[in-house]
This record gives sequence, C-alpha cells and structure tokens, in this order.
Amino acid sequence: MFAPVYFDHNATTPLDPRVLEGMLPYLREQYGNASSRHEYGRAARRAIDEARQRVAYAVGAHPTEVVFTSGGSEANNLFVKGAAACLKPGVVAISAIEHPCVREPAKALRHSGWTLREIAVDENCRVASANFQTVLEEKPALVSVMLANNETGVVQDIAALAAQVKPIRAWFHTDAVQAFGRRALDFRALSEAGVHALTLSAHKLGGPKGAGALVVDKRVELQPLIAGGGHERGLRSGTENVAAIVGFGLAAELATTRLDQYTRGLAVLRAELEAGLVAQGATIFGAGAERLSNTSYFACPGIDGETLVGKLDRAGFAVAAGAACSSANPEPSHVLLAMGVPSSLARGAVRVSLGPDNTAAQVREFLAALNTTILQLRGLTALTS
Repeated sequence: MFAPVYFDHNATTPLDPRVLEGMLPYLREQYGNASSRHEYGRAARRAIDEARQRVAYAVGAHPTEVVFTSGGSEANNLFVKGAAACLKPGVVAISAIEHPCVREPAKALRHSGWTLREIAVDENCRVASANFQTVLEEKPALVSVMLANNETGVVQDIAALAAQVKPIRAWFHTDAVQAFGRRALDFRALSEAGVHALTLSAHKLGGPKGAGALVVDKRVELQPLIAGGGHERGLRSGTENVAAIVGFGLAAELATTRLDQYTRGLAVLRAELEAGLVAQGATIFGAGAERLSNTSYFACPGIDGETLVGKLDRAGFAVAAGAACSSANPEPSHVLLAMGVPSSLARGAVRVSLGPDNTAAQVREFLAALNTTILQLRGLTALTS
C-alpha cells in the first residue's frame, strides 16, 4: 500500500510500538472495570494509578493533580466551562491564537453573562505585551494562553505571563498539548509563577488517541462536564478507558527520555527545510520567535494552500493546510489573521510538522517535490490568466 512520507506530527503521531505493547494486556486479558472490587477491577485500578504517576512525573506535578479525560479538547472545555460555572460571571480572557476547543467554550460563556476579551499577538505570534496589560486592567477572572501554538509552533513565555496575572487573582490556564513531549514542562514551577491548570494529550507524543489530562491545582473549583459515578475526583465521571490511559502513561514516560535528542535532531532538520523553503520564495510564519523545533508554517505567494497540500499528498508527502481540526473550514487561519498576515497570503499556508523518524533525505525529497509542484501550479495559473 502506498504510504506518503508523514510530515503532520502536530495533527497526531504514530503510536509508539512500546506503548502499544503495554496497552495490549488491557485490551485482552486485563479487561476489568477499575471501579470493580474483584481482582480484575483492582488490576485496572493499579494500572490507572501507575499511569497517573507517570504523567504527573513527566510534567512535575503531583498525581492527585492529574485528571484524565478523553483528550485535549475535553480537558480544555473542562477548565473553561468548569471554572466559569463556579464563579460569578466576569471577564474571560484568551489569546487570539487559541485552539477552537478553548475559543468556542470561551465564546459560549457570553450566553451566561461573561465578557470575552481576546489578547492580541504580534506579527511573530507572540502575546502583545501592551494589549495584554490593557486586558488585565479589566481584571479577568479566567485567563487562557496556549504554551505552543499548534499552527506556527511559536512558544509563549507562560511563566512571565502568569506572573503578571497573579496580582489580580485570576485562574490561569495554558493549553500545553503541542508542547508536551517537545519541551520540558514543570507544573510545579509554573504553579509558583501563577499557572493553575494545563492541558495534555497522549496522541501528540506517541500515545493513543482518546486519552488526555487536565493537570489542575486542587485549589481551583471546577464543575464537571460529565456527572455520574464520581470518577476522577468527581471531575470526570465514566468508566475509564484503561488501555488508553496506560498508553498515555507510557508515552509520557518515554517522551521525557528522548526530549533532548528529539529537540536537537528536529531543529537541524527544520533548518535545512526552511533554508530550502526560503530559497523557493516562501514566507515562514513566526520565524522571528522561539518555536517548537519540529514545526514550520509557510506560504508561497500566489499558491493556494489546500491545493498545494493535495498535490503534495499525491506526490507522496502528508502535510497540512493549518490545524487538522479546522481542515474543513475554507476560511484563512484565525492564527495568521491575528498575526496581521494578509488573507491572500494566509490562504496559502501549509504546515510541516516533523517527527523523530523523519530524515534529511525525506526533507530534500520534499523540497524537490514542492519546487516541481509550485512550478506546475504557476504554469496552470499562467495558462488560465
């Protein structure tokens, strides 16, 4: 079967074979419900407890601060909706580049009397300091700023931002889904700076889809999205997906052991990739800011991004036209528009997100295929103009 070179690791990552091996017993012989009192249930409970310890250790948290969810979207919703439900309606502030699973629940709060403020970013996708201070003058009760953007890969100084929020006593949350496994995370240090919660997802770091977590300071009061049997400290009822949670724990543990190698190796690959992109006249978005080492978001003037992604797929390269969750949306990226990128250029955006199995040879082959494809598309444009 034809298999394109996979350059879309920000959408999801391949399941690590070691993670799969660890999950298999809980898909076969260890099938107990973790709430059951017999040995099958106790074995499932032990597996969840061990996974919770692994995830907590990987991010410098205490196991009791880890609330398992079905993924990053649920964890983000749990914080935004859950915290808001326990507070008097006020101002909720989010960055203009948040993932839709933060943007949409924050917008929905307006129906409950909340006021939404979006924090502006600069041309390099970094939170604009002056606007941030202006928003803080309204004393928001909830603030959410993502640690690393899923499209550009740009990294925010979350500790510094949280420290500015701390005097107004707002609950501060960060979506760390893209950062986990690609940067070192220390929830304890972030907590001291003023961060109260962060979101994680297993499938971004070699784990299974269907498992995530909200790491949350126990002082934060949350109303659960799902009520029922009182699972996960009463914050997320429902029979636990034991196999996926076990996989999450193993993936988190493995990610911490390869972090330095992952970061250095992919930085070299991306440098070669972007040198080739610039040589072909591409614009690299967020190039002036610190970014995840695996992410390159670019556009070639005059070339439609969706068309280019389709052509590259047929040429044997799996890339993305922005965020995977927004692939059905024909509108330009809200992230790029927030950065001040013209709509005409934003419509050409393509994201390459590398993984540890990618090679320099694949990058060179991709650049050659890109050059050929762009020449073909420009030739077609010239014929029809």
